[in-house]
Amino acid sequence: MDKKNYGREEYNEIVHKRPKKIGRKIFKSTGSKIVVNGEDKLCDSQVLFVSNHQGNFDIFALLGFLKKPFGFISKIEVKKIPIARTWMEKMDCLFLDRKDRRQSLKTFKQGIELLKEGHSLLIFPEGTRARSDELLEFKSGSLSLAKKANVPIQPVMVNGTYNIMEVNNNRIRKGKVYLTVCDPIMPEEYENLSLDELADETKKRIQEAMDQTTA
Repeated sequence: MDKKNYGREEYNEIVHKRPKKIGRKIFKSTGSKIVVNGEDKLCDSQVLFVSNHQGNFDIFALLGFLKKPFGFISKIEVKKIPIARTWMEKMDCLFLDRKDRRQSLKTFKQGIELLKEGHSLLIFPEGTRARSDELLEFKSGSLSLAKKANVPIQPVMVNGTYNIMEVNNNRIRKGKVYLTVCDPIMPEEYENLSLDELADETKKRIQEAMDQTTA
């Protein structure tokens, strides 16, 4: 599929169909149920999705049940998985090597350009799985992507995925998962905020959404 033959929105819709279907299939294969809230809050434009990270099944829940196509910003180790790498590259995902500052800067620049051209991206600012419903510290640096691209930040709350795998010694069992799209933080709202303040506000919105669920 030649990207040059399509507009950005059309390309995203076409490429995202199969990964979305696979994400739903893998999630449902566990017998788990998902409750999605706040879809009416999704921005029409491209956004930087910011999600908390409880477990491995966050990826399948987000990929399968978020309506808007997006690419993940993932740790570079995922690039070693052949099938995942192929599809992630087609979806314009980015691979971040936190041990290599030069590579990280290059990846961030690519992310800014993708956002500017209309492609939404998703980050996990905690940097690792919490393995519980407790939020870890949100690292603020990655939020600079939104600021430099001048796009909305769309917080997304995921709760319950850790019950599918992480709390069961990595054995799969069914669970109930909540996925909530929170109110976006528009550029005019965050333009005078520092990155740390922006991270705190994003975390606050995700925490408020989590407080309304019972995983």
